[in-house]
Amino acid sequence: MIDLRSDTVTLPTKEMRIAMADAHVGDDVYREDETINHLEKMSAELMGKEEGLFLTSGTMGNLIAILTTCQRGDEVIMGDCSHTFLHEVGGISALGGVMAHTLPNLPNGTIDINRIQEAIRGADIHEPSTRMVVLENTHNRCGGVAISKEYIDQIGVISQNYGLSFHMDGARIFNAAIKLNEPVKSLIQNVDSITFCLSKGLGAPVGSVLCGTTDFIQKARKIRKQLGGGMRQAGIIAAGGVYALNHNINRIINDHRRANVLAIGLQSIEGIDLAPNTPQTNMVFLNIRLSENQTIDQIQDDLRTKGILVGVAGKQSLRLVTHLGISDEDIQKVISGFMDLSKDYLN
Repeated sequence: MIDLRSDTVTLPTKEMRIAMADAHVGDDVYREDETINHLEKMSAELMGKEEGLFLTSGTMGNLIAILTTCQRGDEVIMGDCSHTFLHEVGGISALGGVMAHTLPNLPNGTIDINRIQEAIRGADIHEPSTRMVVLENTHNRCGGVAISKEYIDQIGVISQNYGLSFHMDGARIFNAAIKLNEPVKSLIQNVDSITFCLSKGLGAPVGSVLCGTTDFIQKARKIRKQLGGGMRQAGIIAAGGVYALNHNINRIINDHRRANVLAIGLQSIEGIDLAPNTPQTNMVFLNIRLSENQTIDQIQDDLRTKGILVGVAGKQSLRLVTHLGISDEDIQKVISGFMDLSKDYLN
């Protein structure tokens, strides 16, 4: 199967598996796992932060970042299309009693700066206190768009002026950095904390890293334990992350190139339109002009019979994500597969 549902489906390479098998491990709760310690230090240096914390997922990273900063009844400003708001099971509210104050995401993934400033609350005793601003980069639901350094720096200044913490959901921050031709460290220099995923474009099987100040990470480590996230000899999986950071960052540009080739090929097919703002990085969003009585699920099922897996993003839209498991040959097969779709589907 050619699996374009997400870059989370990547499999570790033979070389990565060897590195994992050879990892030096210990009890991470006691801070004795050499490989995890190395991964955390390496990650912090890449992000330009003081320390890092190895976690099972980006969702856990965003949750811990917010729980570390906010008290029950506080609120966090974020986009209404953000992953934290849409796809993290309301964890900040369910587990932390923290409110999500959502503002509209613009097509380029940003939030209007004036609206952010107007949304900041705290002095009135009738209102919750705003404690944090969360951005997402790249922004998944806005087409995988990369948020510019200029905009990030502006939010950093606003956060500092109002005494807010600034967190970045950087699940695909390396995709953003490559798209913008900007070192990650420079791109997020005005961000207080960041979570990035090892298990997407970087190709590791498990894990994310949360980075921030030493004091922040010390508090976050305790919350990780509280959530049941304390790991023991987890250096076996952390070694996959170390390998990924050493070998798989620069290759992400190939995913962007293939997404662009895929988009050009699919756009030429009658009945298929590219969604606005796509492709920016490794995601291609398609709007399908369906014939009467046809559904997007039928399109998905038809493609599956052709050996192509895609994600449904809406009643008439699909998402295709390139990654290290996708080759140039696969891209041409996918384009051919879409061309062969029954004319009954497309209007």
